[in-house]
Amino acid sequence: MPFEFIRQEIEDVVLIKPKVFGDNRGFFLESYKKSDFIQNGIDVEFNQDNHSKSTAHVLRGLHYQEAPYGQAKLVRCSKGRIYDVAMDIRPESQTFGQYVKVELSEENKCMLFIPEGFAHGFVVLSDEAELLYKASGEYAPQADRGILWSEIDWGIDFEPILSEKDMKQPRLKEVFACVS
Repeated sequence: MPFEFIRQEIEDVVLIKPKVFGDNRGFFLESYKKSDFIQNGIDVEFNQDNHSKSTAHVLRGLHYQEAPYGQAKLVRCSKGRIYDVAMDIRPESQTFGQYVKVELSEENKCMLFIPEGFAHGFVVLSDEAELLYKASGEYAPQADRGILWSEIDWGIDFEPILSEKDMKQPRLKEVFACVS
């Protein structure tokens, strides 16, 4: 099998290590194979591919789309190095408000599967970073939402660069007031 699927502390979030075939010419890897993903419990139809480039210390997130426009994502860092974060925002979940943080980089070539019902964000640890990710749903601006970035312990020793939008996102308890 060309992948190793590693369930995280929040079981629905999965770190995926692809098998890399490399030699003096470079490398080859499969970044997605539907049958292997289904066999490992990730039965998602991806409908949109995205490519993002950010400079050092940029923090994007935490973003999600409100139902019925939720998105599962398969994220990988093709250039540079990031901390990638998935926060459980499913009010009925026992892990509501908890998050998984992993390092994704061009060196480790790992991917993170983030199911629907999670907010997603990342911070750039290198001079620049490029992310490639698949989404199960298409972008729906009317359903675009966010959680304030500071709800996460990013483990960084620098002031992140944020968009105006990300600086003004609500706190988790403001969005989900009915959850204690």
